[in-house]
Amino acid sequence: MSRWSVLGDGVAGLCVATSLAERGESVEVITAEQHCAASHWAGGMLAPWCEGESAPEEVIELGQRSAPWWSARINGVEHRGTLVVASARDTPELTRFSRMTRAHQWVDPATLEPALEGRFSRGLFFAGEAHLDPRSALQQLRKGLQLAGVCFHQGQPGGTIIDCRGIHAAADQPELRAVRGEMLILHSEEVQLSRPVRILHPRFPCYLVPRAAGHLMLGATMVESDDDSPISARAMMELLSAAWAIHPALAEARIVESGTGRRPAYRNNIPAIRCHNGVWSLNGMYRHGFLLAPVMAEKLMQQLMQEKLI
Repeated sequence: MSRWSVLGDGVAGLCVATSLAERGESVEVITAEQHCAASHWAGGMLAPWCEGESAPEEVIELGQRSAPWWSARINGVEHRGTLVVASARDTPELTRFSRMTRAHQWVDPATLEPALEGRFSRGLFFAGEAHLDPRSALQQLRKGLQLAGVCFHQGQPGGTIIDCRGIHAAADQPELRAVRGEMLILHSEEVQLSRPVRILHPRFPCYLVPRAAGHLMLGATMVESDDDSPISARAMMELLSAAWAIHPALAEARIVESGTGRRPAYRNNIPAIRCHNGVWSLNGMYRHGFLLAPVMAEKLMQQLMQEKLI
């Protein structure tokens, strides 16, 4: 019987299980029967400095520890920074973004991404940021845990519970709310990018994240809704409009996948570690799952050590 039972195999659950296993703890992961974790639909941007536009300082500070954690455990973390651009009519948005963030420099976007030649006169480059393929990252963590003897199953937990079920824990934590995100995966032979490109817009800022074999992840809307139905026509049109604004050749890209996820969030949009009646939880990742889950998992380990539980 395992000493620890992690509920959920999304990014929070796998990071917690990995942190426990690395400390020699006996752990099992309880998986869901049907639903897909919100992290399956994530962009995979490890971008603490860009998040400073709307996130509190705590997110920026904690998020800087994320890329080293991932790089030490999986293959495929790309340390190529983030490029932020805006169309000519939205230049004030770029200026505003520069004032609200730091650790960036003004650049000619084409010097970093030749595909953008002639598209944008100026951009912001956040050199210290990184990105990864979320699905590959989760698969690698899972494989590493299985090799370490961690059991994944859908049965009853046998150890002390750490609940990392995201929005599916809302019945036990009614203060959680769902924030719907919608995304597309495109395939293009014409537009090649080497780093995430964010395009600013007053109503629907979007980003493109390069993935393998000519694929690009395009996301992501932020809607205060518990709806997990397929992507709306409006969201798809807005996302594709943003892609066209980045490069007109993306009008000929093929849509190979669309998806929606419900991000779990507390009122302040900051994740939290909680313990009630002997049940621990790590939840409320909001839009910062891959950025903050590793750091929050390590913070949980520190609390468990202080409680002399590990």
